Amino acid sequence: MVIEFGPQEVLRKLSDPYWFQALGCVLGFDWHSSGLTTTTTGAIKEGIKDLQSELGLFACGGKGATSRRTPDEIRVDADRHALPIDAERLVYASRMAAKVDSAAVQDGYQIYHHAFFFDKHGNWAVVQQGMSETSGMARRYHWLSSGVESFVVEPHAAVESEGKADGAVLNMVAREAEDNRKVSTEVASENPEKVIREIERMRELDLPRRHNVSLEDISPRYLSKILVKTYERQPEDFEQLIGIEGVGAKTVRALAMIGDLVYGAPVSRRDPAAYSFAHGGKDGTPYPVNRRGYDRSIEIVKKAVEQAKLGNTETAQAIKRLARFYEF
Repeated sequence: MVIEFGPQEVLRKLSDPYWFQALGCVLGFDWHSSGLTTTTTGAIKEGIKDLQSELGLFACGGKGATSRRTPDEIRVDADRHALPIDAERLVYASRMAAKVDSAAVQDGYQIYHHAFFFDKHGNWAVVQQGMSETSGMARRYHWLSSGVESFVVEPHAAVESEGKADGAVLNMVAREAEDNRKVSTEVASENPEKVIREIERMRELDLPRRHNVSLEDISPRYLSKILVKTYERQPEDFEQLIGIEGVGAKTVRALAMIGDLVYGAPVSRRDPAAYSFAHGGKDGTPYPVNRRGYDRSIEIVKKAVEQAKLGNTETAQAIKRLARFYEF
């Protein structure tokens, strides 16, 4: 794909949830489980680790503790391969994507997997996944740098899972939540004592049952501690606010509620969340992997890549014709 289309097109494809799902199926991973995301990104990372400089394509991050090493991996790759890019800009993009989907989008899915891909020109894509403790279902979040005008206003290329009912989500990156983002930032820059007084007054009110987030979930003691930090930093906008270390889901939820109840800036409850079978799945679904067919496919593609590198594109052209034959 890099030879035919360039690394930037590979990033674009990774940001497409249906293409990504199909890729996982072609690789023979679980066709319809959370494991497809982790195994597919892991396979890509492992498969290109000795070819990254040649391809101009780099893969960082992964599951659990590996995801937390993403910033260091980005810096190492940029330095080792002497890339003419700003590594810290990529580190910031990785951090903000993770922060948005863990704190600014509160949809009941806990982020546990973060994969960051970038090319030699500084273009990037993110594939990260969260798990719902109540349903046991996963949700995948796709990002693409060329589509991100703002990290806090409709930044996703796609969010893939079943949608949730209205009212079950706090979506602070929805376009219609702009007023609440502004108010949240202003409240975070206020004297903490004033904000805590407002919360204590609100906790004494008899709120209507239709409110989706309870004030009992907000601890003034906890909030006071983080508000001291935001007050000292004086964030200029919502992106700077959620970028502050320590500002997580509880802080964002509390500020959003204050903005809604006290200042009349409504929050958004809109859920941001849309295959194919080639070799079967390793879990036997929809059918067991045919190892001979799988190995044969690998050999065909390997030979096509080797010949394309040598300038012999006959096999590559044959695969293109086959792809057009199966278009629908």
